[in-house]
Amino acid sequence: MIGSIDCTHWKWKNCPVAWKGQYASGHHGSPSLVLEAVASQDLWIRHAFFGVAGSNNNANVLDQSPIFDDLLNGKAPYATFVKAFRHPVEERDKFFKRRQEGAHKDVERAFGVLKAKWHIVEHAARPLDLETLRYIMYACIIMHNMVVEDKGRNIAYYIPTEPRHVQFQPGTADYLHRVVDIQDANKHIQLREDLADYIFYGNNNDNE
Repeated sequence: MIGSIDCTHWKWKNCPVAWKGQYASGHHGSPSLVLEAVASQDLWIRHAFFGVAGSNNNANVLDQSPIFDDLLNGKAPYATFVKAFRHPVEERDKFFKRRQEGAHKDVERAFGVLKAKWHIVEHAARPLDLETLRYIMYACIIMHNMVVEDKGRNIAYYIPTEPRHVQFQPGTADYLHRVVDIQDANKHIQLREDLADYIFYGNNNDNE
């Protein structure tokens, strides 16, 4: 796991009246825009997707997110998400759940630091234009990562590479096969079991 994924809302004070029903949710009460991000332990934000209406839940935001695009297009070797055990019974499952809950706090801390450092995203947004709001959010995220890097806290340095060629075009058999592969529940369960074994037994071996 390179990090944990989560969403946070940025209230939109000057949301056009005609859009308020679309951008407001019962949970938050007022119009907002959603930021989806992946952050690692060093608070480096490795993925950001912003601009989805606040009425969407996390699953709907993930559905619209480009986070799997490189995988679907054949530009990335492998990526997935692993959920924690809902009702852990074995000690191994409980240990894995604690580790994953700890990782989830990293992205929540990253959101907290982002808002504390750049007060413009802590308070309700005033611009009327969606594109302007996107520029503001992404600019704050870029500066956040620059601060993390400048302080020498980032785990891995960014090394620019040549853009990779798209191997699988949307709509092709290979592309659709990858979509099904990502959504395969059995593969998700097997991956979670393997990861839980690796974390639990590997940790115990290290302690010995």
